[in-house]
Amino acid sequence: MNMLRDSLIEGLSSPLCLTWELTWACNLSCRHCLSASGVSDPRELDFAACQKLLDDLHDMQVFYLNIGGGEPMMHPQFFDIIEYADSLGIGVKFSTNGTRLTRSAAQRIAALTYCNVQVSLDGATAEVNDAIRGVGSFDRALWALTNLAEVGVQGTKISVVVTRGSIDQLDDLRALADRFGAQLRLTRLRPSGRAQDCYEELALTDDEQRVLYDYLIAHPEIQTADSFFHLNPLGASLPGLNFCGAGRVVCLIDPVGDVYACPFTIHPDFLAGSVRSDRFADIWRESELFRTLRAQPPALGCHGCNAYARCHGGCLAAKFFTGRSLEGADPSCIRSVSNPVTFTPTRNTTDHTRRIRRGRAGLQVADGDATRIGRAVPSDDIGVGLRAQNTSVGSV
Repeated sequence: MNMLRDSLIEGLSSPLCLTWELTWACNLSCRHCLSASGVSDPRELDFAACQKLLDDLHDMQVFYLNIGGGEPMMHPQFFDIIEYADSLGIGVKFSTNGTRLTRSAAQRIAALTYCNVQVSLDGATAEVNDAIRGVGSFDRALWALTNLAEVGVQGTKISVVVTRGSIDQLDDLRALADRFGAQLRLTRLRPSGRAQDCYEELALTDDEQRVLYDYLIAHPEIQTADSFFHLNPLGASLPGLNFCGAGRVVCLIDPVGDVYACPFTIHPDFLAGSVRSDRFADIWRESELFRTLRAQPPALGCHGCNAYARCHGGCLAAKFFTGRSLEGADPSCIRSVSNPVTFTPTRNTTDHTRRIRRGRAGLQVADGDATRIGRAVPSDDIGVGLRAQNTSVGSV
């Protein structure tokens, strides 16, 4: 196992998990959005460029693609893209808020050879979920899960960013996943994108982290949403790699073709190149950033800790976006107080947040000042805001 881990730390010829954000467009404004999504960018890759990228990924034997956004289903050629990937034998998992996952869309997904759907929920009740993701988003997510289940889509997942609001709902979240025959996946909150504005409010306390760790140990059927989820030295390591895979086994391609070390490090300091000018294979194998990340063990400042083998210093993005040394401990590490803030935290490269204002029928998009992000949903969304409050789940 140690030999395998060392090989992964040194990097692979292709990523184990490649995340491709198709668009910045999103019809929700979740408070903790890692990419600060909302409005699309006119430079986003066209379909021909998407096909070329998929051809390149196929040539380097990438077998699995994690598609996100924004809301990927808002991309005008979303199905063309995932169907082309399927034709190349590239497995796809895409993450969605569910607002556009109609029954006909679910049927189209069911026809693919290998496509998993991950529906985002951040609470087992509308009260908890909608406070983060927007009014009506809970009901709409259940509507999407119903459509997927009824047409027989297999491998559906429910993804939850665990916060102080949902830590007491773990049993209810597990029951909700069982109700739809879905796999429950839990992930931590990272201070990227809009989450920087609510990280201190929503991030788990030390005691709550122990609760989550104990729950995961007691329920091994629950997955974690990435290979290095629990970057904390709490007892034995959880299943997975338990180290930061940024630039080693994972990376991100954003909607305009820029390649970053991971989905949580959208910042010039972690920009490795662009598929507009170079092949992805050349960026992955030859970029100076990725070579540097692979050449040094993670978090050198943590090497003296007797728990280092369990977490390898934690999350690169969590340290960077809270102004801490990348060589020190994760800000949520319960063993270390030796990695204080040393510089002013910086924000993600761009902010695509939709500015929202109140209108006749709930909320409408505007260019003025934003209300509190994630407290409501723009009224142009399908079913959410306009109909969610007076329509039962599954009847739209």
